[in-house]
Amino acid sequence: MLHVSPTALQLKPAFAKIVCEPGWKWQKREKPLANYDLFYVWSGSGEVMLNGVPVPVGKGSCFLFRPGDFTSATHNPQRPLVLTYIHFDVKEPVDLIPQPYRVLQETVDFEYLLSRYVRLFLVKTYAAEEEAQLILKQLIIHLLREDREGPVERKASNQLTEAIHEIANFIRQNPGVAHRVEDLAARAQLSPRYFSIKFKEMIGSSVQSYMIKTRIERAQHLLMHAGMNVTEVADALGYRDIFFFSRQFKQYTGKSPSEIR
Repeated sequence: MLHVSPTALQLKPAFAKIVCEPGWKWQKREKPLANYDLFYVWSGSGEVMLNGVPVPVGKGSCFLFRPGDFTSATHNPQRPLVLTYIHFDVKEPVDLIPQPYRVLQETVDFEYLLSRYVRLFLVKTYAAEEEAQLILKQLIIHLLREDREGPVERKASNQLTEAIHEIANFIRQNPGVAHRVEDLAARAQLSPRYFSIKFKEMIGSSVQSYMIKTRIERAQHLLMHAGMNVTEVADALGYRDIFFFSRQFKQYTGKSPSEIR
């Protein structure tokens, strides 16, 4: 599928991200699948039968079912499956088809693409089908790359490191902005909780502490080199209360702003 044009990917109307009901099961069909089905598990536990072979599934389990496959599935009602499935066909001859099953270890990029695919159609985005074909091709390339190079843990880890450091640099460039963790996490395409954990792990302080530190460092520079008084600096850096600014400044530097000035 590496050399297939995105426009040759024929998108089927059956696609979704769903939380399976406790009594959910995927019944075995009398006829095999007629097209391809990308099937990804976000969370939960269960079992997929692929051509008579049982496969236990959990977070990160990813199948690419092919035309001719016989499939069925069940799950644990106490840990229901949350999954995305995308049905599609290919209008050109194909080679280099991704392996039918694997467990993805680093899932951030893959899950972002899956979410984007579904969201395109939910909100009836302009040129949704054209973009969805491109996203589906990216998903296929992701799987083919893993087949060829093995798990992409190191590459994904490098991407995560770059994203976190880019956010840290963004905070330093904009010290006077009251950044929301949710907005910063969205910029990094991560959940707020995961972003906060990884930020502290890589940068060495919490997001909030880092924002305060960069703001105070900028305040020191402005007081010493820009000819601004304490009130002007506090206002420039978004402090509405000059007494709070002075207290926070002394807490971080050991001196009051007027001593620096």
